[in-house]
Amino acid sequence: MAETFGEVTMKNNTIRVGMVGLGMIFQETYLPVFEQSRGRVRLSLKDKPYEIQLTGVASRTEKSHSMVREKFGIPCYSGPDAVNQLLSQGIDALCIASPDGTHHLPALQGLRHNCHILIEKPSVLNMQDLDLLEAQANTSETLARVVYHKLGDPDHKRLRTLVSENVLRHVNSGYCTLLEPKSISQGTFAAWINGRNPATYVAVHYFKLIDFTFGTSQARDSWKLRRIGCSAQRGIVGPAQGSTWDSVQNHITYEHPDGREASFDIHTSWVNPDNFPGYVDQEVQFRFDNGIWNASQRKRGVELVVEGLTPHDLKTNINNHYNASLLDPWGPKVSKGYGLEVLERFFTEVAHVEWDGDKSDRPARLKTVRSMKYADLSADRNVVAMVQATEAILEMAAQGKPGGVVEVNGEHGGLVLTYSGASDRIVLYEKPI
Repeated sequence: MAETFGEVTMKNNTIRVGMVGLGMIFQETYLPVFEQSRGRVRLSLKDKPYEIQLTGVASRTEKSHSMVREKFGIPCYSGPDAVNQLLSQGIDALCIASPDGTHHLPALQGLRHNCHILIEKPSVLNMQDLDLLEAQANTSETLARVVYHKLGDPDHKRLRTLVSENVLRHVNSGYCTLLEPKSISQGTFAAWINGRNPATYVAVHYFKLIDFTFGTSQARDSWKLRRIGCSAQRGIVGPAQGSTWDSVQNHITYEHPDGREASFDIHTSWVNPDNFPGYVDQEVQFRFDNGIWNASQRKRGVELVVEGLTPHDLKTNINNHYNASLLDPWGPKVSKGYGLEVLERFFTEVAHVEWDGDKSDRPARLKTVRSMKYADLSADRNVVAMVQATEAILEMAAQGKPGGVVEVNGEHGGLVLTYSGASDRIVLYEKPI
C-alpha cells in the first residue's frame, strides 16, 4: 500500500530506478541506499515527499542476479540488449556503475528514453562521447550527473570553504596520491582490467577535486587547463610490454587569471600490498601563496587492532567518513557516509525537477540543478579532457613512444598530443575544451 503524506499519494511521487552494473561500487554504495530507501519517505529540496524504488538491473553477467532477486524481487537482465530491456520497464532514473570504458552507450540509451542519469566517474573516456551525451541531455531535458563522491568528503569541503573565503589564496602546486591493493586489480577488476589504467579509474577523483575547488573560486573562463602529462609503469597486473598499467603519475598544469601557473602531481596505482594497514593509501597536499593544506586521508585519527583480524579482514586505519555501517544511539545499524550522500542527493535533485512546483516551471528547475557544477555533465569537460589525454599518452607509451604531453586549447586544437623525440602532432580533439 502506498504511503500518504498529507494529500500526496506516494506512488505518484516515486522515482523508478534502473541500475547498470552490479560490481564493487554497487555493493558498497548503491545497494545500501536502495535497501535503506524501501518504505522510506524522503523530502525534495522544497520538502515535497517522494520515494526511491529500485525496479530493475542490468549487468554484464548473471553472477550477481540471485542476490538482487533475493533482496528486491525485481527483473535482472544480462547480455547485449540488457539495458534496452531494463529501460522498456519504464524507468525514471538510470544509474550507471559499469566499468569505466562502458559508460557511454547505456548513458546515451537512458537519455534517449528521457531518463535522468547518474554516471560513476569518469563519465566517458573522450570529448567526442561527452559532446554526444551533452547534446542528448539537452534534447531530452533531463539531468545528466556524474558521481564524484570525494567532493563530499568533509576534509575536501573544508578545503573548498577556505579557498572560497580567500583564507587560502592562490594555489601554486599540489600533490595527490591514491594507491589501491593488488586484490582490487587482480581480483575484483580482473574481468575488465586488460588495457586499462588506475588513473582513469582513480585519478579522476583528484582531477575533479582540483578543477572544482580552485576553478569555482574564480571566473571559470579564467582558470585555464593548459597541459596534461603522465608517466606509468607496467609488468605486475599485465605484461611488461603490454597496455595494462600498474601505476600512473599525472602532471597537470593550469593557468591563473593573472597568468601564473599552478601544477599538480597525481599518483595512482592498484598494486599496493594487500596487507597494507588501510584500504587505500591516500594523501593530498596543496601549496598556496600564504599557506599549505596537508592531509593524510588514510590516518583519520582512528587506529584499530584486533588480534587475528587486522590488517586483513579489518583494516588498522579506518575511514569512517566514506561509508560505514554504524549503530545510532537511538536505533539500528545504518550505512552512512559521503559515498552514499552523493547518490541520495541525485535523487533529491530529480525530485526537485519533477515535483517541486508546476510543470510549467520545470525548465527553470532543471536549469537550476544543472547550474550546480559539482556533478553536472556540462562541467565535466576538463576532467574528460584529462582522461582522454592520459589514455592517449599511455597508448603511445605502449607503442614504444613515451614522454607524451597534451596541450589544451592551443593554436592547433583543443587537445593536441606531442611526444618525446617526434616533431609531429596528434590532434585528439579539435574544438575548444
